[in-house]
Amino acid sequence: MKKKPVSIRNIADELKISVTTVSFVLNGKAKEKHISPELTKKVLDYAKLINYRPNQIAQSLRTGKSKLLVFMVEDISNSFFSQLARIFEDIAYEKGYKVIFCSNENDDEKANELITLFNFRQVDGFIIVPSPGIRDTIENLINDNIPVILLDRFYEGLDCNSVVIDNEQASFDATQHLIDNKFKNICFISTASDQSQMYGRLHGYEKAVEKNGLKPYVLQIPFEQIIKGKGKEYIKKFFEQNKDLDAVFFSTNYLAQSGLEVLKETNQNLINDLGLIAFDDNDMFKIYDPTITSVAQPLVEISSKLMEVMLPLLKKKDVSETHQKIVLKTELIIRESSLAKQK
Repeated sequence: MKKKPVSIRNIADELKISVTTVSFVLNGKAKEKHISPELTKKVLDYAKLINYRPNQIAQSLRTGKSKLLVFMVEDISNSFFSQLARIFEDIAYEKGYKVIFCSNENDDEKANELITLFNFRQVDGFIIVPSPGIRDTIENLINDNIPVILLDRFYEGLDCNSVVIDNEQASFDATQHLIDNKFKNICFISTASDQSQMYGRLHGYEKAVEKNGLKPYVLQIPFEQIIKGKGKEYIKKFFEQNKDLDAVFFSTNYLAQSGLEVLKETNQNLINDLGLIAFDDNDMFKIYDPTITSVAQPLVEISSKLMEVMLPLLKKKDVSETHQKIVLKTELIIRESSLAKQK
């Protein structure tokens, strides 16, 4: 026979005190409600003795708070997003929140479906790496007074809190680093996307190339082709058509991985001959031969800022009152792959 869960009424009956008193103690309000330390200890000790576990559903219905946050990214298996999620989970836990993680695969239909599901479950807030076409969905969440923070990318003109990096400056600096090391024919390999983060990275590359009077070489691969595993084919063909390249700047770490595989499979010497930089660091880049220079995003700072912005939103009666766009700096981690080559 299934054992009935213990309720706060059971505790109240056993200790001959009111249910309200038990509730105040278990919710950390004993001092605020002037409940004596002795009685507080008595309630907590007994709750521990009988292994009391609060009914989260009933608690959320009573308080209107689930203490749950949704952290939606493009692909949780991507090392950048998974590391970020792990750091944020610890920060959220310290603040009394649990986190639900999910991937939208940069697909509008899936993103909308997940947002609808979790909104129905009455989560307290959303941190979202938005797919291209869910601007209206985000705006509706804000209009419904639901806390939302956009991560990694944003919609121009939409009044929504966001935490992003300075993609344009990061890309400019990385390209300029290659130019300073005497590379002249630098290609930029990216996804075919007009989303803010990819636009910024492309624009930063183009600014650096133009400033130095060099010719731009750009390959933009349709995202759906990358999802289908066709990225390597595009990169291989591009290399075959542009034999004069002497450096490659990959706009994401997964494109860098595909590009490095192509180089190893076609001409092992090119890995040592070309200047190479990847956006977003990866542990493998530290042990690769040569080690790979990368643009590293400040994972801890991003996670901290997300919670710093989210906590006040969770307490606001109107989340549209104020909005912040926090833009953080990256770090160019210089390794062997981007150093000037010996002729």
